[in-house]
Amino acid sequence: MITKINRTRMMARVLSFFFLLVPCSLISCVDNDDDVPENYYESTKLTAAAFLEERPEQFSEFIGILKRTPYFSMLSTYGTYSTAGLLKYTLFAPTNEGIERFMKLNGYDSIEEIPVETCDTLARTHIIKKGAFFTTDLAEGALPELNMDDAYIVLSSDSDVANGNKLVYYINKNARMIEFNDSVTNGVVHVLDNVITNSSLLLADKIAEDSTLTLFSEALRLTGMADSLTRYIDEAYSCGADSVHTGVMVRCTSGSALYTRSFWPEKRFFKYTAFVEPDSVYYSHGINNINDLIAYAKQVYDATYPEDAGLYDDNPKDRRNPLNRFVSYHLLPRIGQYNSWVVSGTIRERCWLTSVTDPEEFFETMCPGTIMRFAGPPEGLFINRKGLQKKYTVRGVKVLSPSESGSIDQNALNGVYHYLDDILAYTPEVRDVVLNCRIRIDATTLSPDFMNCNGRGRYGEDILTGFKNQFISDWKVTDETYVGVHSDVDYWNSYQANAVCISGIFDVAFKLPPVPSGTYEIRLGYTVGEERGVVQVYLNNGQGYEPCGIPVDLRDYGSVPHIGWVEDTEDEEENTANDKALHNRGFMKGMDSYRSGGADHPLRGNNWNLRRILTTKYLDPKNTYYLRFRQVLDDPDRYWSFDYIELCPKSIYGSPEGEDTH
Repeated sequence: MITKINRTRMMARVLSFFFLLVPCSLISCVDNDDDVPENYYESTKLTAAAFLEERPEQFSEFIGILKRTPYFSMLSTYGTYSTAGLLKYTLFAPTNEGIERFMKLNGYDSIEEIPVETCDTLARTHIIKKGAFFTTDLAEGALPELNMDDAYIVLSSDSDVANGNKLVYYINKNARMIEFNDSVTNGVVHVLDNVITNSSLLLADKIAEDSTLTLFSEALRLTGMADSLTRYIDEAYSCGADSVHTGVMVRCTSGSALYTRSFWPEKRFFKYTAFVEPDSVYYSHGINNINDLIAYAKQVYDATYPEDAGLYDDNPKDRRNPLNRFVSYHLLPRIGQYNSWVVSGTIRERCWLTSVTDPEEFFETMCPGTIMRFAGPPEGLFINRKGLQKKYTVRGVKVLSPSESGSIDQNALNGVYHYLDDILAYTPEVRDVVLNCRIRIDATTLSPDFMNCNGRGRYGEDILTGFKNQFISDWKVTDETYVGVHSDVDYWNSYQANAVCISGIFDVAFKLPPVPSGTYEIRLGYTVGEERGVVQVYLNNGQGYEPCGIPVDLRDYGSVPHIGWVEDTEDEEENTANDKALHNRGFMKGMDSYRSGGADHPLRGNNWNLRRILTTKYLDPKNTYYLRFRQVLDDPDRYWSFDYIELCPKSIYGSPEGEDTH
């Protein structure tokens, strides 16, 4: 019988992924003032709080608000370590004029009239506690960490025509950064001309408030899908103060040890994303009212689902109704800011070989049995695109960036919406052409919870976001298991610079995203290491779990005889023959479209980056499938660094030309 391991002990036993990389190190966005460019305001003496106090003519009102909360004292600390590491903050400081506009708008004559709880919310809205983020660190979209009010800070930009097209930054569309990158001893300060406001509206209500989205909003209400976007905080979830931050010992390949961080989030959120067409897009297609949209949806979805044609037209709340399918295909049960869907920023620049493939990812939608394909060519973010860079066979639909989306803040209390430049639909072309590809799914996308708490996408820290076992959507996890999402560190030999850490005498199962019907090779992408375990894999076919071959030994390098990994040569025919022999033994090399930051070759060149063919099965999007991984070694210190899954259709792996190496 397996002895139950309590959560505290499990957290202490977590062994992070070493990925056979350069010597392990802790990194953060800014660890000291020496890393800041010389043109930044620099102070080796002032904290963020002292920075404000030195300029009362500009910040006296904001100081007054902060001093009615605990946060002014917090911003006065520096050089202090806690279980969360060295305290570093990003502070957005509105000027006196910005505070006065806020007070006038809300009917306050002085800051003393502002309720204490409102001051507390204002303070938390303007502080990011987990990192110092400079504009040079950031791409357009959300900052890597939430503010202290558990909301995103979204960066957009514009050109100031009156001042020689100088670049202007905005926060959440309504606050202009009039001064930025002021480095202080405990972080960075950005000065704003306005107060940052967070919406208190739920997503469907936020969409309804937008006067450019009347048709989609009406369809959202008519189908009842608005009612599916109302959850926010999981009241059943709790996390004690001692569980929020827990130290974890990390072992590297060299045997050296580092003290890093792991934590369970204080709250569990339900969040959503909507991709929406403005009315102007519908008008350009001759869709002028809700009846026109109903007719359009029927035309598209009767073709995609001919077996349902005409059967559910009278009930828009039926999930098989064409308008319901149309609306729900626009919705995802997870939050994703503009820069969250595919690899962007430093990882894209350093790791993704964009000459070979565009960064891409796949996500399940709220339309049953469907997924979206996201791609990031140079000209922006697209849904259901098939191509490379500016060349494509299917253009897809462009998602407008924050800077392209006007002045309306698109963030709701429990989600965000993004504008589209054309109509999005799950057409036969999407199903049969766009999704007729190797579907590579990063492990950190396989539960909405991994994104809703900002676990996926944390960049520049060596940190694990842990998850309580009964609170991971689409996963089944035993008590003896620890599950945590590691932040993105671009020097890792791991796809998308992250992984899901699973340790203990673990037994986990996760739901596979639905794919178009057909025969698929189901593959595991992983990185080997001597400290890892041996896993037996099972597939639930709807009747129960059946084993997928013999156990996978995560400790075996590709060079062992039964795998037979051989380094590439300059002879492509020989390489192809070696790949075929490897495939016949149930293995594949890593992809040649991704490399760790600073490496001179892609993951394909590493004999520790492997793909294991788990099974070949016919998959039907009407069914739900789970992959189960059970640790067979009786050693709680073993672990599995779960990198990615591939669902590759027979049309790809069995094509006469052969599958590409990307």
